[in-house]
Amino acid sequence: MDEQRIAKNHLLSVENRNHLNASGVLDVDRFDEKSVVVLTNLGVLTVEGEDLHINRLNVENGDIAIEGTIDRLYYSDLKEKGGGVFKGLFH
Repeated sequence: MDEQRIAKNHLLSVENRNHLNASGVLDVDRFDEKSVVVLTNLGVLTVEGEDLHINRLNVENGDIAIEGTIDRLYYSDLKEKGGGVFKGLFH
């Protein structure tokens, strides 16, 4: 992985449980209207809720904006990630 992408800070802000902005984003693993799974430089961030959509994604700058009703946020380590695009990349 590129050292510049790893060294970037990861910031997360949530406004009124319906606007999420994050930096330190490396990629989006998968998304639908109930969940968005984002690979960050500090692990996998899962956002769960209703009517979720990605308003902005710039992996070059590492930024994402998500809107919808946000019910739950949680992180997991890359090693614990069980599927998707990154399966087998991180042992």
